[in-house]
Amino acid sequence: MLSWIRVAVCLLLTLLLLDSQVFAAETRDPGTHFFDETWGDLQEELETARTEGKKGVLLFFELDECPFCHRMKRSVLNQPEVQKYFRAHFRIFTIDIEGDVEMVGFQGNVVTQKDFSFKANRVRATPVMVFYDLDGKEVMRYTGATSGVEEFLWLGEFIAEGHYKTMRFTKYKRQKARAARQSP
Repeated sequence: MLSWIRVAVCLLLTLLLLDSQVFAAETRDPGTHFFDETWGDLQEELETARTEGKKGVLLFFELDECPFCHRMKRSVLNQPEVQKYFRAHFRIFTIDIEGDVEMVGFQGNVVTQKDFSFKANRVRATPVMVFYDLDGKEVMRYTGATSGVEEFLWLGEFIAEGHYKTMRFTKYKRQKARAARQSP
């Protein structure tokens, strides 16, 4: 009798495991589904953002060897809900902080990605996510990986809905967390 119970429990656990794998959330490559393609001219990208009705531009400063950048790409930027929200509200580009590729900055100056990162934006650690308004003015900087999908979505809402004009992100997060705990 005990062996039949063990077999039944093993079968049930196997079915649950298979079921969770079948219905696991789909993830998509952030390189093609999160980041926009660019020719490296941020002035043109601002114009495109304006034309498309976006709220601004998001630059993701990264480094190939950065484990936190990889974690963001593997667990946050690859989520369809994140990709959909951010692509709807922002033009989004990566900047290699050690890159020698030339690019055009928001003011029309030609620089390497490295100089744009270190000299123009004072980026020293990665990842750094910097949001710019449609005039190319920095409106918020977030250094480090977010705690997860929820916090990253809150960050996008914080900028897209203009909350950055009246409060700090830490206050906004507290309000969102409190509301999430109180909802049924």
